[in-house]
Amino acid sequence: MSKKLKLDVISTSRSLRSGKSLATLSEKTSPYFADEKTSKTIKTGAKKRLPIKIEYDATEDGINVENTDATSAIETQSQNVKESSALKTVKTEECEMKVESIEESTDSKNIKDEKRWMPPNWETILENVKEMRKHKTAPVDDMGCHKCADPNASPSVSRYQSLIALMLSSQTKDQVTHAAMQRLNTYGCKPDIIAATPDDVLGKLIYPVGFWKRKVEYIKKTSVILLDKYDGDIPKTIKELCELPGVGPKMGHICMQIAWGEVSGIGVDTHVHRICNRLEWMKKPTKTPEETRNELEDWLPKSLWSKINYLLVGFGQEICLPRFPKCDECLNKNICPYASKNSGKKKKS
Repeated sequence: MSKKLKLDVISTSRSLRSGKSLATLSEKTSPYFADEKTSKTIKTGAKKRLPIKIEYDATEDGINVENTDATSAIETQSQNVKESSALKTVKTEECEMKVESIEESTDSKNIKDEKRWMPPNWETILENVKEMRKHKTAPVDDMGCHKCADPNASPSVSRYQSLIALMLSSQTKDQVTHAAMQRLNTYGCKPDIIAATPDDVLGKLIYPVGFWKRKVEYIKKTSVILLDKYDGDIPKTIKELCELPGVGPKMGHICMQIAWGEVSGIGVDTHVHRICNRLEWMKKPTKTPEETRNELEDWLPKSLWSKINYLLVGFGQEICLPRFPKCDECLNKNICPYASKNSGKKKKS
């Protein structure tokens, strides 16, 4: 038997005792392996892949939109920056123009100050006067008009008393003025009381101040005006003060400083007038205190206006006396024009 025949025999179906052929059974699958076969079939089956959609156009459009928005925002910001920088440039130019104008005004002021006449060595002289006045031993220090008001009086009454003290101080020593004010304050130095006081009583209270009879008339008229026009207080301006009877520029400027704390001008009395002429603090000699005031205010810095009267009055009461000044004791004897001219003169015995 050939090999082929043997294979044919093997390939033929074989029957079992139950009468069923093996081939028939082999075609059917056992229920125990049904799931395994199915799973193998599913596992080994070809999977279908979903196509990937790439939205190039949409993405590009979004990018373009975003880029467009970003570009417009950047352009807007850059425009704003340009505008702000332009505004800054304009403001800077304005500031530069203001600075230039200020510099020009300052330069013109400096030129004006340089051209303004000022006496030589005036600062050194004034510092020496301050040094000689530092101990405050002059009569004006303790009995000046600024020391005559009642410290317990109301502000309006205190201002009135300062004005009355200044009116009494004309052609009168501080000691006499201060004593008269003490008597008036004890009596009742108020506008309504003084206005109702008889002339002879008021005269006895202020005597022996200089020109006391005339001052009685001035004080009573002034008191009536203050009651009628200013409700018992004193005026707040130098113009109105000088319109009162017996009140001049010297009293007015000092009163503005003592009563209201305002510097309206320099108070020039006989001491200031005399000393300024001796120091040659004017371009030419002056004949009246008012002329001296105008000349002095023309060059003296305003910051010193409130101090100059107080300093020179005390200096004139102790050193630069009206007669026989104590030039040998003065710190300005080497630079004072008056001392150099009168160095050979001796004090009469």
